[in-house]
Amino acid sequence: MSDTTHDGALATSKPPSEDAGLTPAELARKYGLSVSGARPSLGGYVRELWGRRHFIMAFSRAKLVAQYSEAKLGQIWQVATPLLNALVYYLIFGLILNAGRGMPKGAYIPFLVIGIFVFSFTQSSLMAGVRAIPGNLGLVRALHFPRASLPISFSLQQLGQLLYSMIVVLVIVIAFGNYPRLSWLLVIPTLALQFVFNTGLALIFGRMGSKTPDLAQLMPFITRTWMYASGVMFSIGEMLKGKPHWIADVLQWNPAAIYMDLVRFSLIDSYGPHHLPPHVWAFAVGWAVVIGAGGFVYFWKAEERYGRG
Repeated sequence: MSDTTHDGALATSKPPSEDAGLTPAELARKYGLSVSGARPSLGGYVRELWGRRHFIMAFSRAKLVAQYSEAKLGQIWQVATPLLNALVYYLIFGLILNAGRGMPKGAYIPFLVIGIFVFSFTQSSLMAGVRAIPGNLGLVRALHFPRASLPISFSLQQLGQLLYSMIVVLVIVIAFGNYPRLSWLLVIPTLALQFVFNTGLALIFGRMGSKTPDLAQLMPFITRTWMYASGVMFSIGEMLKGKPHWIADVLQWNPAAIYMDLVRFSLIDSYGPHHLPPHVWAFAVGWAVVIGAGGFVYFWKAEERYGRG
């Protein structure tokens, strides 16, 4: 009886599998499997983003339309908010503190309005980037898509808002005696470079904000300090006369000041090259490339961690 049972067992036993003894990682490599949600290669990530370009554009347009949908004046607030800020700053800095001293008559208001609108472009992109992941956790956890789509779409949203606002800026510039000329075309590459810079900044703070959502509460203080240090309401060179020259250089070479000054140089007749720091275009391109590319890589490196508990 025991021999029969032993022979039967031998007859029905299976030969050992050729996969026996392989680790899970080795099995995955053998059968071409990958970890669900794993970070793709950098080139693959760029291809995924390009494949989602229609989603990014549609998402940014929807956010732009919905931004003031509950307000009675609707999209008018896109322009009214920075204009009201400009009015407040004009009363305080223009009339009370005489921050426009040294400028030709009628130049300070266009100078101030351009500064407010252009700096708001960077400020809003930064704030939107910080909230990009924490503010859209449901979308991040429900769907598979490259998470960089969110900060990029928010930067596009802010670019769309700025382009609406530039119509008002041009009206104000013309009202104060600055008429269209070839230099106005320089606004296009300037805002394109600023958009790349803003997107990189949104990606950097998008990753940081996903890890520390409370960062959003700190950002208004940081951006306000940055605004005062960037010459939004005053000419840095004029205000720092008599101070060590390197202080003015550091403030003028910060990216927010560079992009504002280039737009001012493009649109205001009396804002000549002597108001710009040396090698201004090299710095404008450099900031865009370094922050844009660096921010993208920095965000991509944490791709598999976004939306996790």
